[in-house]
Formats: sequence, structure tokens, C-alpha cells
Amino acid sequence: MDRIRLEFPEPRLVHRHAMTIRVSDINYGQHLGHDSVISLAHEARGQAWQAMGFPEWDVDGLMSIVSDLAVQYQGEGKLSDAIMVETAMEPVSGKALGVYHRLVRQCDDKILATLAVGLVFADTQGLAVPSERVSDAIERAVSDMTPRVSN
Repeated sequence: MDRIRLEFPEPRLVHRHAMTIRVSDINYGQHLGHDSVISLAHEARGQAWQAMGFPEWDVDGLMSIVSDLAVQYQGEGKLSDAIMVETAMEPVSGKALGVYHRLVRQCDDKILATLAVGLVFADTQGLAVPSERVSDAIERAVSDMTPRVSN
């Protein structure tokens, strides 16, 4: 299998969400489990939508549905690690949106994982194009964020 390197689009950063790795996030290997990485990213994505004025289940009248997901592991998270989950969003493209998450351990800025999530928008009739309000909110969030400073 060819290795695909996920690139977090730093200039498209829309939100940062601080979390702590809980005991329920730890797997049998004593580090952050795969299922928890996805759940932490999901929580951060929901918080990003909320910060833009939309609950995740009602993005200006539409549902956002995960259509695909890729995870790249780059480090191990341990119990009680404080992490920052950063969310970046590409511009809306028709009925779809590319979202990226990066889990960063706060004590040393070590990237633990990068995720790429494909979202589609839908209403009760099927896939749908989001309103301009959604695109405007994303672009406003991008312009309001400052990139992470690396040591």
C-alpha cells in the first residue's frame, strides 16, 4: 500500500479546541486509541461549526455527513495529555467540503494525528448545495484565525 501523507492546510485554519485525553480514550496499548482519535476530531468539528453559528446537524438547514475519512498517526497520546485539536476547512465545493483536523500535544507541540474528512451536505430530498451563508461563515473564520506558532 502506498503511503499517503496528509497535509494540514494551515492557512485554512478555522478553529482550535482544547481537550484532555481521558481514561476512556486509552486503548490496550496504553495510548490514544483509533476510535477516540476520530471521536475527538468529531467533537472539535462540532465545536467549529458551533463557533461559526451552526449546530453540526443544522448547517443553515442542511445536515453535514461524513463521506470519507483518512487518518495519519504521527505520535502517541497518553492519559491526561492536554491536546489542541485544530480544524481547517477548504472552500465549499458544490455539495461537498474538505475538513482537516490536527491533534497537537500542548506541552511539546508534537502532532499526534492528522485527519482529512470529506463532508457532503444533504436535506430530506438528498444531497444539496449549502447557502452562501455557510461559505461566508467559513471564510470569516479563516480570516479571524492566526496560524499556530511552531517552536
